Amino acid sequence: MIDIFGDLVNFYLIPGLVLGSIYALGAIGLTLTFGILRFANFAHGETMTLGAYFAWSLVQITGWHPIAVLPIAMVLTVLVALGIDRGFYKPFRASPTIILVIASFGMMLMVRSVVQLIWGVQIKTIMPGIQMPVVLFDWLRISPKHVIIIAAATVLMFAVHYLLAYTKIGKAMRAMSDSPELARLTGINTEAVVRATWIIGAALAAAAGVLLALDTHVQTMMGFKLLLPVFAATILGGIGRPYGAVAGGLVIGMAEELSSYPWIGTEPLLNPGYKAGVAFAIMVAMLIWRPSGLFRGKVY
Repeated sequence: MIDIFGDLVNFYLIPGLVLGSIYALGAIGLTLTFGILRFANFAHGETMTLGAYFAWSLVQITGWHPIAVLPIAMVLTVLVALGIDRGFYKPFRASPTIILVIASFGMMLMVRSVVQLIWGVQIKTIMPGIQMPVVLFDWLRISPKHVIIIAAATVLMFAVHYLLAYTKIGKAMRAMSDSPELARLTGINTEAVVRATWIIGAALAAAAGVLLALDTHVQTMMGFKLLLPVFAATILGGIGRPYGAVAGGLVIGMAEELSSYPWIGTEPLLNPGYKAGVAFAIMVAMLIWRPSGLFRGKVY
């Protein structure tokens, strides 16, 4: 019985929590962009990829741990995101939403091509070597990198909570998310809010990319593969609801991992190759059953 419970925890629950934490970071940035800028940013996944490659390069140059170079990678990714906003999104700010969506799709392809041109298409490892898990109670096996990922994601989530709840710019972001016109009339600098949205979204996307690279590896399609579950987490939690994005990310991550557990018999309930289908199924079901999401987000 202990062996069965240990397998469930070690190989499904803990990986699900790790994956859910990464999804949550990506979903927070996406839901803020969706809620404040009013468009679905398809280039968000490539922002994660860019952050991972920045971190990989910094690790190669300095020899530091990926977490040590994470703040620098976040800053570099933020600078790129602000440049993209000024050069490509700002001219379309007053355009119909579909124009921005198409622009973000084109930006996704351009950023991916630039990444492939600079770093190549070979799979890279951000932290070489094999880490032995720490064994507790003779059955619980915890990898040090999983502890780092969960801890880093938790710290960043609490930092976002503090920023949104207790700072002036956070309150302005919440006001603009509720009503851009009313926020403008009350004297809120909407352009400053837009910049803050890109800064937070890009920083969290970079963190998600680096943590995923720490857990797996670095490749040019990693952000694109994350896009569907991150969108699913955003919709599940409720568009424009950062706390909903956290809950949605954790639910999607856990659901993907637990779907391959042998609940009936000895074979996986669902082939691990179809994990992405779990996120898609949850997203479709939520759109049909409750489009506003679990936290009653916006419905456009």
